Amino acid sequence: MKMMSTATNKPKLSDIIAPSFYPVYWDIQDGEHTYYDLYGGRGSTKSSFIGAMLPLGIMQDPLANGIVFRKTGNTIGTSVFEQVLWGIDALGVNDLWKATTSPYKLTYRPTGQVILFRGLDKAKKLKSVKVAHGYLKYLWFEELDEFSGEEEIRSVQQSVMRGGPKFVVFKSFNPPISRMNWANQYVQTPRRSALRHMSCYKDVPPEWLGEQFFDDAEALKESNLRAYTHEYLGIPVGTGGEVFDNLDIREIPDEEKNRFDNIYMGIDWGWYPDPYHWSKMHYDSARQKLYIYDEYRVNKMSNAETWENLVKLKGVTGLDLITADSAEPKSVGDYRSYGALCREAIKGPDSVRYGIKWLQSLKAIVIDPIRCPETAREFQNYEYERTDDGEIVSGYPDADNHSIDSVRYAMERVWKRKGQ
Repeated sequence: MKMMSTATNKPKLSDIIAPSFYPVYWDIQDGEHTYYDLYGGRGSTKSSFIGAMLPLGIMQDPLANGIVFRKTGNTIGTSVFEQVLWGIDALGVNDLWKATTSPYKLTYRPTGQVILFRGLDKAKKLKSVKVAHGYLKYLWFEELDEFSGEEEIRSVQQSVMRGGPKFVVFKSFNPPISRMNWANQYVQTPRRSALRHMSCYKDVPPEWLGEQFFDDAEALKESNLRAYTHEYLGIPVGTGGEVFDNLDIREIPDEEKNRFDNIYMGIDWGWYPDPYHWSKMHYDSARQKLYIYDEYRVNKMSNAETWENLVKLKGVTGLDLITADSAEPKSVGDYRSYGALCREAIKGPDSVRYGIKWLQSLKAIVIDPIRCPETAREFQNYEYERTDDGEIVSGYPDADNHSIDSVRYAMERVWKRKGQ
């Protein structure tokens, strides 16, 4: 990338920001979102983009300050601090900023606005973070996957995002190889206040990265396509232990849902700690796609209460066929006495294996993570067990699979047909 350091020779933003980030830049300028989740492969320049946006945004807003987080404080000096310094230099405003390293801080000389840097290994000290003027408008969580999870991020945001009318929160990372990683799942869960942006080195002007970078990428592509796809394209290709590699986790809009007509419902009975789980889905047999678009999960609730809630909350009627776990014939009998059209799953030898293999054979299992968060989580996290040596064990684990069982029961009358 081009780097200019004198205030009299300021560069164009197009010399600093890769074209793929133009829409993100304008979205920030227009105040369209609060959260900007930027992820992708090596050389995508997502960190460079954020490193320039922080000082630029602070110079544009006299009340704005910024704070940058890494999971551990000892990584700040060689990563995010240097990245924001690069942004200041690229913007051609070195003379307007003062850098200190103990602690790491950047100060905008004309107004005293600051960019602070913190490691969350000292998270308890966050409550004491204050700025002399204005408020902390800009937050940046770099290497998001290194943090402990959404709860840790949320706790930080609650401590810092106070006293101002508008916030801009950046979260950046290279997706880990496992689809189960919390950061990978986080960016796949739709959120109206967040803009998600995926990028890779192919979106960057070649001269910014240099010929050697592209040569190395092509060499890895030829020798190890899987590693190339993960490292350079930023796609979590999985560890090889996922049971379901045909998942399509996305929000199903109402206009699509309203066309569903081949409806199936299933129940996995539970009390505590195992939950009661009801699933609703549509099966497109022509395209071999299963759409799971509703769920109901509770603990410690009687059969009468769960049926009453299915009727009131989910619109289930006595005409809707529900296939339920046959291990609890009393519960099936209770539902029938309430007016439900409830039948026992037939099960039988190898029914778990056959049911899961049928689900694996589908072109896609589409799961709405907004309406079915537990279902999306379980299907994504369901992995084969491994030996101590890392070898995959045949068979399917019987744990944290309540929605999967519910779906198996619901679709039993399809996958048990001859030829399926």
